[in-house]
Amino acid sequence: MHLTKREMDVCKCLIQGQKNTEIAQNLYLSKHTVKAYISIIMSNFNARNRTQLAYILGKENIIVL
Repeated sequence: MHLTKREMDVCKCLIQGQKNTEIAQNLYLSKHTVKAYISIIMSNFNARNRTQLAYILGKENIIVL
């Protein structure tokens, strides 16, 4: 699965446990944009929630901190 640079940035923040508002502030996005990114990424990876998405991203070495 290919992620854009911005999607990767959002995922890195998500894996660090940041909330949507924190991600938005750190990446200079609106919280609605962050929510949309996360929804799209979750859909692409068939994740049911943020925790499962973080697990998949780490397990598959898609995001390395």
